[in-house]
Amino acid sequence: MDDSPPVADLHLHTTASDGRLTIDALPDAARAGGVDVVAVTDHDRYHPDLDAPVVERDGVTVVRGIELRVDAGDRRVDLLGYGLRERPALVEVVDRLQRNRIERAREIVAAVEAETGADLDIDIHDGVGRPHVARAVDASEAPYDYQGAFDELIGSDGPCYVPRELPTFDDGVAALRDACDVVGLAHPFRYRDPAGALALCADLDAVERYYPYGFEVETDLVDEAIERYGLLATGGSDAHDETLGRAGPPETDFARFAAAIDGL
Repeated sequence: MDDSPPVADLHLHTTASDGRLTIDALPDAARAGGVDVVAVTDHDRYHPDLDAPVVERDGVTVVRGIELRVDAGDRRVDLLGYGLRERPALVEVVDRLQRNRIERAREIVAAVEAETGADLDIDIHDGVGRPHVARAVDASEAPYDYQGAFDELIGSDGPCYVPRELPTFDDGVAALRDACDVVGLAHPFRYRDPAGALALCADLDAVERYYPYGFEVETDLVDEAIERYGLLATGGSDAHDETLGRAGPPETDFARFAAAIDGL
């Protein structure tokens, strides 16, 4: 597998979900990160200011995408869809997920306020998630910073945690296939059982091969899955800030990906 420098960042989040990057600031962030192609993959939401599968913004090519969490029965995984068009099945899934995100955020905020006695200053809107709540906790009089909010309050084993409603793996894949040119598995080594998650790639087009995990991973596992299932090798920084280009596909893998995206 080619480990040359990245030429694209195909996984990032904006203010449309839980990122800090705006679409207007995206071109400068891409250039600062040394890439001229990016994919906007907000959580459970396609960016409302991108109106085509591929657009150009101030000299930077932007692929419209999405990161969709699904329930695969014995595990929950994140799927990345690229070259997105708004089709009825995906629109229905996204609308349902956004309604649930808003209801869930209200429940979490109420639980945190009851637990801590703090009043949280938070705008609950489409795209809201636990990071928004954690930032509000950090800014409040509660005795927790951002990470402490997750560790002590809103993490999956915390007293203020509220589970999400998710589409099934099959329903998520079907909706993404109808709307996107490429559907892949995100960050396989962030799951407790990477091999089990990679087995799901039998039904997908791609897998996120290049990713800044911050810990050592068995890249042979993902390379074997790429060969076994004939997958495209994607990658990105998963940026929630304004620093892009920390990971992504090199030229050879990007060229294969680009050939599968209409208009890229």
